[in-house]
Amino acid sequence: MRGYSQIVMEANQAAEKNIGVELGALCISIKYPVQKVAERLNISRQSVYDWFSGKAKPAKTKHELVQKLIEELTQNKP
Repeated sequence: MRGYSQIVMEANQAAEKNIGVELGALCISIKYPVQKVAERLNISRQSVYDWFSGKAKPAKTKHELVQKLIEELTQNKP
């Protein structure tokens, strides 16, 4: 599994906090791949990177799905 680039990690730390950035911080900390997030939420990998870096926020239609994914990943953290 490929890790996250330093650029994505730094952007995530510097970004204004929102649910996409929160998901990014969690995924980075547990090494959960962007590809899996994209597949689970039926979005592009680029959208996931944009969320993680704070360049974009999840649409209201995805907000509940993102929250559920955060809860699931938090409960199953290694």
